[in-house]
Amino acid sequence: MTTQIDPAAFRRQVFFWLLALAVFVVFLMVFRSILLPFIAGMALAYFLDPVADWFERHGLSRLMATLMILIAFVTLFAIALIVLIPVLVTQAADLGGRIPGYITELQALLSSDSVLVPDWLSGQLAQIKDSFAALLKEGAGFVGTIFQQIWNSGMALLDIAALFVVTPVVAFYLLLDWDRMVEKVDSWVPRDQVDTVRDLARQIDRAIAGFVRGQGSVCVILGVIYAVGLSIIGLNFGLLIGLFAGVISFIPYVGSTVGLVLALVVAIVQFWPDFFMIGAVIAVFVVGQFFEGNILQPRLVGSSVGLHPVWLMFALFAFGALFGFVGMMIAVPAAAAVGVLVRFGISRYLESDLYHGRQRPLREQPGVTDNEVPD
Repeated sequence: MTTQIDPAAFRRQVFFWLLALAVFVVFLMVFRSILLPFIAGMALAYFLDPVADWFERHGLSRLMATLMILIAFVTLFAIALIVLIPVLVTQAADLGGRIPGYITELQALLSSDSVLVPDWLSGQLAQIKDSFAALLKEGAGFVGTIFQQIWNSGMALLDIAALFVVTPVVAFYLLLDWDRMVEKVDSWVPRDQVDTVRDLARQIDRAIAGFVRGQGSVCVILGVIYAVGLSIIGLNFGLLIGLFAGVISFIPYVGSTVGLVLALVVAIVQFWPDFFMIGAVIAVFVVGQFFEGNILQPRLVGSSVGLHPVWLMFALFAFGALFGFVGMMIAVPAAAAVGVLVRFGISRYLESDLYHGRQRPLREQPGVTDNEVPD
């Protein structure tokens, strides 16, 4: 069935949503330096709301459920901050200092007679070293630029303190009133559009939840698998490399590939010529990929996310360039929401007369009956 579109109503809706988008963008640009703890608190409340609902269904009040969840979360986060972060910082600093030595050792290893390297490759080793060193320098500069942008966009010492103080407070009040806020917003929706808006909201929630909760859980589990496996093998910086590979696994294949390359470089320098240990490093990532593809992704994420990796990377870069670190935090939910809305708009367009065209009815003329046709 073809849907008739009223041009005047269509223009009003386009103007309204473009105006709302402009207000939202201006708001982010003006207040981006102070938004980080509030957005972090909102993300934390959204992430923990299903847990609070579960406690409510099992007899606890919303207040008690919220208190228990936040106390447990803050305790675990503080323990991780005290125990894990210093180790990671130490390993990161140590790895940064050893990278030039690793490059030199790797080049010497490839140049030695004990390694079967083709003649065409051995003649290019010096150029490969220079190219790799230049690439490493570019990458270090890029990482440094990112950290500098994060620092300049609101991550000064005072803002870091505000993040740890304000975020739990914001999360507590939002988690306590989450269901009431959803009902209040639902009451503002025009009644003739409420079913459509609710359906879109459910799709957006499913996409965001599937990625933030599902993919976030996958990244954490993969990071633990990689970190524990590499640490058991005895790989230098195994904890750092494994957790780093898990954290960036939200971009498909990027996390495992980058982690595998880093781990292999360290493993070759550390274990050569022990092929068993080098193979064990590869096996850790093979096991991680098996769990991700066959168990974690189907059970925790499913097929409801609908975020293409290219669209996700574009959103991260675009929002990060526009709004700094705050933009990177809202990039994923914004990308999920835009994806749902674009698919909805395309489906409505394909069902409308804008796509199918209109059949012009025969205009009635005075004095002409239905059985008469004018000359």
